[in-house]
Amino acid sequence: MRIAIDARLSYYVQGGITQYTLNLIRALAAIDRENEYLIFQRRPDQRTVVSQNNFRRVSLWAPTHHPLEQYLFSLELAVQGKIDIIHCTDFIPPFYYRGPSIVTVHDLNFLLYPHFLTRRSARYYGLIDRAVRRADHIIAVSEATKRDIVRLTGTPETKITVIYEAAERIYFPIHDQEVLSQIHAKYCLPEQYILFVGTIQPRKNLATLIRAFRGLIAKYRAQADLVIVGKEGWLYSDVYQLVEDLGLRERVHFLGRVPTADLPHLYNASQMLVLPSYYEGFGLPPLEAMACGVPVIVSNTLALQEVVGDAALRAACEDEEGFTVAMWRLLTDDSLRAEMIAKGLKRVKCFSWERAAQETLRAYRKVAEQRSVGRARLTQYEGNYDHT
Repeated sequence: MRIAIDARLSYYVQGGITQYTLNLIRALAAIDRENEYLIFQRRPDQRTVVSQNNFRRVSLWAPTHHPLEQYLFSLELAVQGKIDIIHCTDFIPPFYYRGPSIVTVHDLNFLLYPHFLTRRSARYYGLIDRAVRRADHIIAVSEATKRDIVRLTGTPETKITVIYEAAERIYFPIHDQEVLSQIHAKYCLPEQYILFVGTIQPRKNLATLIRAFRGLIAKYRAQADLVIVGKEGWLYSDVYQLVEDLGLRERVHFLGRVPTADLPHLYNASQMLVLPSYYEGFGLPPLEAMACGVPVIVSNTLALQEVVGDAALRAACEDEEGFTVAMWRLLTDDSLRAEMIAKGLKRVKCFSWERAAQETLRAYRKVAEQRSVGRARLTQYEGNYDHT
């Protein structure tokens, strides 16, 4: 097969979809040396994702999330020759390209929480109904996301395969205190801190976390600070204002986007990860934290429950007191902390990029076979048709 994977988004954003795309490509390279892969990247992006003979970087001009994307992307695809499968990892396929396609749907937050989006993002993701109809097959990153796709777009379940993501191998427990001290020094971090990792945007529900953290200080006199790692997304100014209004400027640290190589150290040096999101399609930070031997608190959204199982504490999305109590318990109850760490390390073994690559490759083969059968039937029909 000749398989194309759209990795153009990696030039712009280093968030969850980019990590999914790059990890999947690397995992496919580790298990497949037979099929030919075209890795579509933005022309200014000179990085090589995989150095392997059957993987070839293809430079495209078409930008992502742009009004001209559909036209330019389809035109550039037309000159690539025969492609058996194009895998669009960022939701939306090129509608003017008629070849077989698979799309990965990471979540449908833009349908459930449209008020959390900018107008430009709403226009782009508003194409989702057309995208799932147009695609030959859909990969959902969780059962929760699959249910949302079926419920909100009317897509048949048989058209969707659930394939889980995984934590990268760079996430593991670090016991070298000198290494952890270096990360403290690099970012001027306090001795104890509670960690949040994710884009600063309304869906991540940072307001509830910040208020819960204020309760942790006011009610329990906790000494730990709050560290927020992640780039500014959209509609984020209220988060900074809330920190000011609650008088937490000295206790809440915004690190912005950090190098990926620093993330395992930041996880390991923290007391816990807290992710209070209103909605997630999957949720990689909890897996990454658990892989580092760090206890986790999440909101009780369906996808996060699916990911963490019984290996994390939970609270309702807007239950400030619930998050406050959960944080205090992990700061003070050593036996509970040890239990959550052990369960987390066991839970992460249920997910692997090798398995994700194997299941994705099966999806490619399934679509290619279906298209081949369809073409054969059409040829047979045309051959039997009586023109007289």
